[in-house]
Amino acid sequence: MTWLRHAAIGALCVLAQSALAQGAADYPSRPIQMIIPLAAGSAGDVALRIVAAKMSGDLGKQIVIDNQPGAAGAIGAERATRAAPDGYTIVGISDSVLTSVPLLNKNARFDPLKDFAPVSQIVTNEWVLVAHPSFAAKTVQELIELAKAKPDQIDFSSGGNGSPQQMAMELFKARTGVRLVHVPYRGATGALTDVVAGTVPLMFTAIAVAQPFLKDGKLRALATGGPRRSDLLPDVPTAAEAGVAGFEWSTWTSIMAPANTPAEIIARLNTTALAALKDAEVREKLLALGVVPNGNSPDAFKVNLARDYARMAEIIRAAGIKVD
Repeated sequence: MTWLRHAAIGALCVLAQSALAQGAADYPSRPIQMIIPLAAGSAGDVALRIVAAKMSGDLGKQIVIDNQPGAAGAIGAERATRAAPDGYTIVGISDSVLTSVPLLNKNARFDPLKDFAPVSQIVTNEWVLVAHPSFAAKTVQELIELAKAKPDQIDFSSGGNGSPQQMAMELFKARTGVRLVHVPYRGATGALTDVVAGTVPLMFTAIAVAQPFLKDGKLRALATGGPRRSDLLPDVPTAAEAGVAGFEWSTWTSIMAPANTPAEIIARLNTTALAALKDAEVREKLLALGVVPNGNSPDAFKVNLARDYARMAEIIRAAGIKVD
């Protein structure tokens, strides 16, 4: 009877694969749910909505946004991994949920490298090291010299333990050998507010967030985090140009699907996402938001995710970062 049971299981597998193949050929035949493990109105959420609206028109079916924030994105991410791998549930997700949360949250029940099928990265958030105008150091080199002369006496703020703001500065510390004091806040808004007020002298933040204060002279930009100068701040040197070898920091937002989603469906979503990112109106809206379109192939995305996950693990280990 064992052979009958194995035969029955094999037949069910064949039927399931056949059903998925047929579904991929007809895809999409109904609306698609996009889970976003971010608060509505955040930069990543807005960027995903802009791209999803264009993709909906090209696919001929609506992509319905479902914001599921909570536990730093873990709740929405876990729900996405439990969805059927048929292309009708996808996830719009930021790099921090994929690279920080699984490493810091012991209750996170998903593996970013195994439980998702990459579709495409969508936008990049460029970052900048900012200081209050009264801060003594006016350049990165002056900051390094000052910090080495006064170890553990200069504060920097962040949105909390394990936040992208902290991670950026921990990488900066590792590359320069300086010792700064972390002041975690309950969210990035409060952290930036206190730098603008002069309560804390330094922080890393997204250019899109800092730009209004930079224009008003309420903050000074010391260096940007990208491999080349930002079009948003063309007069500000990169950290590498400022003498910090091996430093690059940006964040990104992406589209993924549950693992085992058929390759044909992933390809359809990827093609549609890339077409949306090439659309002039979409690009204009994204750039006005302060983010840079950066679509890529599923394979390239997979490589980038593995690289960033490994880098984040090393930053967390070296800095001894823990989340309460």
